Amino acid sequence: MECAVYDTYVTKKDGKTMHFDVIVEASSPHEKAIEYGKEFLNTVGQGAQKMTQEECQFCHIQEAPAMVESGIKEKGYFIQKMEGCP
Repeated sequence: MECAVYDTYVTKKDGKTMHFDVIVEASSPHEKAIEYGKEFLNTVGQGAQKMTQEECQFCHIQEAPAMVESGIKEKGYFIQKMEGCP
């Protein structure tokens, strides 16, 4: 499965930056990636934070590793946590 990777930087409530990738099926529109990013923010207590195309930018398309593909099939998206994520 080809997937689209959206590089995402969100300012947390404490002012620090949370960096993560929202990964979706390649044919998904950018708006879905933002919607999924907001869903993730809700699950980590950061739901009120700003999440727009400015924070969530298309990065590239790649072949999805098995774990990512599994997550996309299950929930529609996969979050790759990086810096500042709980």
